[in-house]
Amino acid sequence: MSKKKSFPLRLDPDLYEILQKWAADDFRSVNSHIEFLLREAAKKAGRIPKNKQ
Repeated sequence: MSKKKSFPLRLDPDLYEILQKWAADDFRSVNSHIEFLLREAAKKAGRIPKNKQ
């Protein structure tokens, strides 16, 4: 497995609360839910090469 990049992320507290509830609904951590949402957005935008999907 590849090593994940770590970096600080500042979020509006209201947005964080929304993400926290949404992640819990999907049985994910907030971190993994943000990664999931970003990956889905990147796929939709055609930013992830076909061989990496």
